[in-house]
Amino acid sequence: MDFEGIYCFDTATVRFAVYPDGPDGARVLAQISQDVLHDALGAKEIGEHTLHACKRHFDVISAAAVARFRADPHGPIVLACADFARMRARQ
Repeated sequence: MDFEGIYCFDTATVRFAVYPDGPDGARVLAQISQDVLHDALGAKEIGEHTLHACKRHFDVISAAAVARFRADPHGPIVLACADFARMRARQ
């Protein structure tokens, strides 16, 4: 899946799209903070360079976003460190 995301300076987050049902399905927006990228995934980038970290870890990030969407399809998808801890526990 291609990465579709933007860095939001005012919130230090990356907002990105995932397609839980594949490329022909609905587009779902999610976000991850720069802090979560650092703490959960070990990213070192800051500011606009945070987009590079998201692209590099997008397989893990998108899986966490889809899992969050499946758990609550009507709620906002704001990824936290706990989302990645749950994924590691399942592996």
